[in-house]
Amino acid sequence: MAIKTILVSQPKPENNRSPYFDLAEKHDLKIDFRPFIKVEGVNASEFRNQRINLADYSAVLLTSKVAADHFFRIAEETRYEVPGSLKYFCISEAVALYLQKYVAYRKRKIFFGKQRIHDLMDVLKKHKSEKILLPCTDILRDVIPNTLTENNIKFTKAVLYRTVAADLSDLENVFYDVLVFFSPGGIESLFKNFPDFKQNDTLIAAFGATTATAAIKNGLEPNIRAPHPKAPSMVGAIELFIKDKLKQKVS
Repeated sequence: MAIKTILVSQPKPENNRSPYFDLAEKHDLKIDFRPFIKVEGVNASEFRNQRINLADYSAVLLTSKVAADHFFRIAEETRYEVPGSLKYFCISEAVALYLQKYVAYRKRKIFFGKQRIHDLMDVLKKHKSEKILLPCTDILRDVIPNTLTENNIKFTKAVLYRTVAADLSDLENVFYDVLVFFSPGGIESLFKNFPDFKQNDTLIAAFGATTATAAIKNGLEPNIRAPHPKAPSMVGAIELFIKDKLKQKVS
């Protein structure tokens, strides 16, 4: 079957420079974007039930902009004044720069990696005396806490927000050639909204092994997988699939 329509289970890119738009133009595709999951913050009462005292920590490890938002939100809701001495370890430079929304950037001790928790290990090992708070979601990937534990980094998880299924009821009678997923949560949301969903001729694109595994567990076949040896991005994997189908058609 020819691919003409694609639904990406993420928010629409904010700028027009997204590779998805280039892909759509190049192959005459209709690509829509719709988040399958949404984030809800825990309230102050739920946070206090975790028996975590923000004042006990000398550093915070931020894995996303969302984590930063909810750290400062819960600090405000619990009337905790974030000290200027607090150290920030950020998963990427983008997250580090995002802190300008909340703190005087140049006056703070801020460290960042390239995009993975492993990239932060060298700097974290130099600050092993710090008591680190890890603001996170209720479905934090194991790789982050496992890597910290393996490297003897002292940290405490604080669940400050939850990932829940978005309401997709308006898509009940809308069909796409390809559904693109980036997390097990997206797969779960699909079946929470449509318990009787059958894949039939729909192609499933899955980013990452955990997403593909979640798809299989729910009776779906991941037809397109990323990262791929020849295509590290989802856009590249989709284009590679399209090109392979075109070659098969010609031969």
